[in-house]
Amino acid sequence: MRFSSRNRPPFLSKLQQMANSSKYQLVIVESPTKAKTIGQFLGPDFVVTSSEGHIRDLQKNNFGVDIEHDFNPIYVIPDEKKAKVEELKKLAKKAQQVWLASDEDREGEAISWHLAEVLELDEANTPRIVFHEITKNAILNAIKSPRRIDMNLVDAQQARRVLDRLVGFELSPVLWHKVMPKLSAGRVQSVAVRLLVDREREVIAFNAKSNFSTAATFNIKDPSGKEFSFKAELKPRFDNIDDAEAFMKSCASAQFSVTKVDSKVASRHAAPPFTTSTLQQEAGRSLGFSVKQTMQAAQRLYEAGFITYMRTDSVNLSEMALDAAQDYITTQWGANYHNRHQYTTKSKGAQEAHEAIRPTNFANLTAGQTAQEQKVYSLIWRRTVASQMADAKIEQTSISIASPDPNRDFAASAEVVVFDGFMKLYIEATDDDAETSKTVLPSVKAGDPLSLANLFSRERWTQRPPRYNEATLVSELEKRGIGRPSTYAPTISTIQDRGYVVKETREGQSRVYRTLSLTDGSVVRGEATETAGTERNKLFPTDVAMVVTDFLLRQFTNVMDYDFTANVEKQFDEVAEGELKWNKMIADFYAPFHHQVDLTMEQSQKNTGERQLGTDPKTGEPVSVRIGRFGPMAQIGETTDDGPKPRFASLRKDQHIETITLEQALRLFDLPRNVGQFEDKEVVISTGRFGPYVRHDGKFVSLKKEDDPYTITLEQAIERIVQKREDDKNKLIKEFPENADLKILNGRWGPYIAYGKANVKIPKGTDAAALSYDDCMKLCVEQDADPTKKKSRFAKASSASQQADSEPKTKSAAKPSKSTATHKTKKS
Repeated sequence: MRFSSRNRPPFLSKLQQMANSSKYQLVIVESPTKAKTIGQFLGPDFVVTSSEGHIRDLQKNNFGVDIEHDFNPIYVIPDEKKAKVEELKKLAKKAQQVWLASDEDREGEAISWHLAEVLELDEANTPRIVFHEITKNAILNAIKSPRRIDMNLVDAQQARRVLDRLVGFELSPVLWHKVMPKLSAGRVQSVAVRLLVDREREVIAFNAKSNFSTAATFNIKDPSGKEFSFKAELKPRFDNIDDAEAFMKSCASAQFSVTKVDSKVASRHAAPPFTTSTLQQEAGRSLGFSVKQTMQAAQRLYEAGFITYMRTDSVNLSEMALDAAQDYITTQWGANYHNRHQYTTKSKGAQEAHEAIRPTNFANLTAGQTAQEQKVYSLIWRRTVASQMADAKIEQTSISIASPDPNRDFAASAEVVVFDGFMKLYIEATDDDAETSKTVLPSVKAGDPLSLANLFSRERWTQRPPRYNEATLVSELEKRGIGRPSTYAPTISTIQDRGYVVKETREGQSRVYRTLSLTDGSVVRGEATETAGTERNKLFPTDVAMVVTDFLLRQFTNVMDYDFTANVEKQFDEVAEGELKWNKMIADFYAPFHHQVDLTMEQSQKNTGERQLGTDPKTGEPVSVRIGRFGPMAQIGETTDDGPKPRFASLRKDQHIETITLEQALRLFDLPRNVGQFEDKEVVISTGRFGPYVRHDGKFVSLKKEDDPYTITLEQAIERIVQKREDDKNKLIKEFPENADLKILNGRWGPYIAYGKANVKIPKGTDAAALSYDDCMKLCVEQDADPTKKKSRFAKASSASQQADSEPKTKSAAKPSKSTATHKTKKS
C-alpha cells in the first residue's frame, strides 16, 4: 500500500521536525549483516539494528493454534529471543521513529508485523520500507516512499504456518503409532518425498532392453587429393546382434555416396535472468552446489549489497539494470552484441520480489568473501549480462548417406558457430551427464563418392528414468506448483535431515557388452566391459520413505495429491491478494482432514511394509523383512508366547525391502563374525544402526566403505583398529584436570572445544594449544554452550524466510492449553 496525499500518515509530515531532535531514527532489519550494510548509507540520525530473524513463533507445545477460535495462532517469544526483544524495546522506546525494513516477501512482512506487535508500535504511524537491493539509492528511495504493513501478506504467511503446523502435528503421531516412532510428516515435505518414491519405483520396475548401434567412418578426398575422415551413425538401431551382423556383412562390398546435404543457420537465444529456482538449478548443475549452499551464498551476497533480493520468481529487470547491461555490452564487445530484452514472468501468482536476481552494480565483475560466494556471484553476473546479449547464430549441417538397407541411412551432423552472441559470455549447463564431442564435417555435395574406412557396432541398452538430484527436484517442484521459491531449499534439507532421503554418489556396476567390427571384409564378434549406472549426487528415498508414502497415500489421498498441494499454494496467493480470508481457508481444510486422522487412528492397521521372502532352510522358519523400531530389518521366525524368539538383523544401506532376496536376507544373519584375536582379545565384525563395525576390547571401529563385513579378514580389521587409535591420539590437543568434560580437539574444520555434548567454535587465528581453562570456559559462556545439550559449533541460524514445514516436538496431540505467557494474534 503506497500513501497518497489524502491518506498520508502523520510520520511523513513529522520528518522535518525530527531533523532538529536529539532522538534517533531506529531502523530494524532481519540480519546483522544487512544492518551493517544499510548503516553505511544512512546518516548519524539513524540507528540500524537487526531482529535476527523472527522474534516470536508458534507455541511449541501442542498445536500452537487456537482451533476453537478461528484458528488464531498462539505466539510466544522463545527463550533465546527474550534478550533480543528487551534490547529492541529499549531502543524503540528511546527512538523518535521506528522504521520496519524486513524483506518484502510474506515472511519479511510477518517479521515486521511481529515486531510492531511485540514492541507495541502504532502500526498506523509506523513506516514500513521495502527494497529489492541494498544500495544507497535503493535505501534512500525507500525512506522517501514508505507504506504500512500489508496485512494480506501477513495473513498469507500465517495461513502457511498454521496449515503446516496442523498437518505436521496431526499426521506425525499417526505415523508414530502406525509405522515407526519419531517419524514426521509435512504438507510439502511428504509430497516431495512422494516424487522421489514414485521415481525410485519407476527405476526398480524398469526393464532395460538391448539394441545395437552401428557407426561408420567414411573417407573423402577433396579436389587437391587431401583426404578427410568423418563419422556417421546408422539410424534406426538394430534390435539384435544377428540383424546387425547381417547388415555389416552386406556393407563389405557396398559402394557409398552422399545422398543429401542440408545446411541452415539457426538462432539460439539467451536464457532469462535468474529466479530463485533457476539459480538453484544452475548452481547445482554447473557448480555442484546443493540448494542450501546456493541460498546461503546468495543470502550473504544480498545482505552485503552485491545482488538484488534472492527469493523471487520474477525474470523482470529494472530500466536501470537494462541500461547498465547495455553500457557494459556495447563498450566491451560492440553494439552488434547487444539485444535489449525485457523478459516476462510466466509463473502465475508470483509472490516474491518483483525483479530477477541480478548484480546491483555491473561494474563489479567479482564479489563475495568466500569462494562459494564468488562463484555464485559470477554465475549471476554472467547470466544477467548474457540475457541482454544478441542471439547466437549457429550453422547446422547434416549429411545423409544411403546404406544397403533401404530402411536405414547413415547420418552425420555438426554445428558451427557463425556468430557467438551471448555464448561469448555464458552457456547454460544441462542435466545430461553424457559428454558431447565436437564433429567437424568436410565440404561435400550430393553424389560425392565415399570410401568406408571402418564399421563398428556395439550393444547398448535403453536408459532407465533418471533419479532426481537437487536441481532436477527443484525444477519438478516448480513445474508442479508445489511450494514457492523460499520453500525449496528448506524442504530438500528437511527430507534429508529426517531420514527420508539420502544424497550420495553410487558407483556403477561392470557389465559386458557385445561388439561387431568389419575387418578385411569379415565381421568379427567380440566382447568388452564398461561401468554403467553410476549415480552422482542423486537423491535416494529410504525404505522408511517408501513405507510412509504408501501409508499416507492410502489414508490421506487428498494431502498427498500433487494437485492439492499446488492448489493450496494458489489459495495462499489469493489470501495475499486479499481475495480469500485465511481463517476460512484453514477451516475448509481442517474439518475433513481431522476426521480422517481420527478414522485412521481408530481403524487402520499397523503398517511396516512387511514382505515375506520364504523359509529358512536350516530351521524351516519364515523369513521376512519390514520396518522395525530402528529401521529396515530382516526377521527369522515369528513372535509367539511359547515358541523360540525370532532373530533380527538390520538391512544394509544398499538393500531395500522391496527388492531384497531370500538369499541376501539370510546372509545378514552371518553377522556377528568372530575373525580371530588381537592383543588376546576377540575381534568381532558386526553391523548396527550406523553401519558395519569392528568390536575389540569393548571399543567400536567403523568399517570403511570399501570393506565388506562378510569377507573382511583379521589383518584388515587390525588395520582399522590401529588406525582408529592413531586418529584418536592426533585428535586430542589438550585436556583440563579442572573439568573432565572439557577438551580441545582437532576436527574436520579445525580445532574446537568439546564441552560435554556441546561443541564450541575457536576464533580464527587463535592458537588452540595455548588456550587456558579460563579461556575455554569464557568461549563456552559467550556461545551459550550447555554441556548437557548437543550443539554443533558449525550450526548456523537458518534464514527467517526459510522456515520448513512444522514438526511436532512432543507426542501429545491434545488441544492447545491456555497460557498467560502467550501472545494471541488480533483477528484480521
